[in-house]
Amino acid sequence: MAWLPALGAALWLSLAAGAVWTQTLVRCPRASLCRRALVSGNDVVLQCDSHRARWYFTSVWGEQLALLSPLSHLSPLPGGGLQLRNPQPFHAGRYRCQQDHGTPLVEYELDFQDASGLRISHRGLGQQPLWNQTLVVGPAAVEIFTQWGPWQDCNRCGQPGERKRLGYCYIQDPPEPPTACGLYLGERRLSYPRAQPELQVEACHTPCVFPKETHQPFFVFDIYPLGRLTSNLWLSCPLASIYRPVRWEMDGRPVTWQSQLSGQNNHTFLSPLTGGEQLQISQMATYTCFVEQELVAQFNPVTPERLEAPRPGPEAKPWRLGEAEALAGQADAVLQGLKMALCVGTILALLGLLFKVLRPAQGQRSNPAVLVT
Repeated sequence: MAWLPALGAALWLSLAAGAVWTQTLVRCPRASLCRRALVSGNDVVLQCDSHRARWYFTSVWGEQLALLSPLSHLSPLPGGGLQLRNPQPFHAGRYRCQQDHGTPLVEYELDFQDASGLRISHRGLGQQPLWNQTLVVGPAAVEIFTQWGPWQDCNRCGQPGERKRLGYCYIQDPPEPPTACGLYLGERRLSYPRAQPELQVEACHTPCVFPKETHQPFFVFDIYPLGRLTSNLWLSCPLASIYRPVRWEMDGRPVTWQSQLSGQNNHTFLSPLTGGEQLQISQMATYTCFVEQELVAQFNPVTPERLEAPRPGPEAKPWRLGEAEALAGQADAVLQGLKMALCVGTILALLGLLFKVLRPAQGQRSNPAVLVT
């Protein structure tokens, strides 16, 4: 039965990698309007507890209310929620969930702030976040500032690690309450460079609350040597998100934001757009990623024996039992074609691991929204 851990890893990620319940859930009390700023390009799920729900959308630019049907970036879910994949700034607006007979259930007013303009700073390097500014918008003078979310958990326990928090651009125009920049400015946001989100990082050191697992399942990927035409490769960490603590290691050595921002990461690059979910590499090594301090995936260079074997053709499936291959230059292949399998005992163990990875931080609310009464 030595094959069970490998089988479990394949099953676990085939279930988890594309499952909407592993994504960031945005909640709002029933019969309420909640305003929320988010970062573009990072998937979220809007909660609406009704199996007969219908979703409508009004653009921040005043486009007409429209019934949302499944699109490339939108997926109504069986339980009533709405999955938004790779949302962009032009998807900002009001999302309304109502029953099929017209009764409103919940509304979200969302601003997807442009991740390409995200400003990152590290407190350990003395880097400062953006300052508040006074802007003249039309006839009014308003204050633009960063509204910070809570610090995420430390990405490592028992040893020095890092933690991050997200800050969103808001505008104060008294006597109205602060409003997310995209919702206030609309198309005019492009004229104000200060209207950008922020990511702040600091060092942390926390004790390990839960005992470390010694036989937990994790996924194993193979990566082929980089060549002249493929001098770098992007790795994606399953279950990771800009909204969750994530950590990468290269041959057992931490890949940190502090090293990157101080110019010491010569062979790796953490993606600010995804909060470290993706890592760009330019040197072959063994890479591991952790989410909520749990080992999730390991990326191994192929062995010389594998190199001598015939390379899989385009018609071949990019997986084998227990591991999948990330072909050089094909970042999207990292999570493709996972083999489905069934093993009741393994499923129970994996559900326990997923519960640990996705559990809300103790004493911290998950994904709070601004409630408008």
